[in-house]
Amino acid sequence: MGTLPDETRTATLEAFADTIVPGARRHPGDRAVAGASPTGGAVAAGAIELIEWDATGISEDLTGYARSLDEHARAFAAQRGLTLDGDAPAFVALPFEERTALVRALTAPGHPEKSLWVLLALFCYMAYDSAAHLNTADALAAGHPGLTAMGVTPPGPDGLWRYSAWSYGRPLARLHPHTTASGSPA
Repeated sequence: MGTLPDETRTATLEAFADTIVPGARRHPGDRAVAGASPTGGAVAAGAIELIEWDATGISEDLTGYARSLDEHARAFAAQRGLTLDGDAPAFVALPFEERTALVRALTAPGHPEKSLWVLLALFCYMAYDSAAHLNTADALAAGHPGLTAMGVTPPGPDGLWRYSAWSYGRPLARLHPHTTASGSPA
């Protein structure tokens, strides 16, 4: 199995991430990001950066993921009588609705590779909903699409998060009488 060009691997993985959390195209000729949403999705949130992070445990296998996804896309297209454009990796060449149908099949109960595809999908979603690969304050300052969409508030000027109202609408307990001004127990 030869090597896969980096741009092919990246485009295929971006198309997968965009299928999990769709986003706006980055430019008019963008094929990996289908433009199924008017706002930034997983790709804009840094899904590729997150899955390439060695802390995920899957970064060494990303070429295999991309190769397998393209193989599944070719078989899926043949099964449905679709002709794929040879100017793009097979998964990227699928129309967005067909990408979605393929990912649904790969992550369905009983699919022999389900756990692999669900794992990749979880990391793509994690980039969007938690920016796990970024400092939260920095991500918010840069306008991270997921954190912004969820309404995560930025920290105060000192870099700390404080909330004027308790999440339950009341304090959960009275402060211990020996608690210091910094919040530490005495």
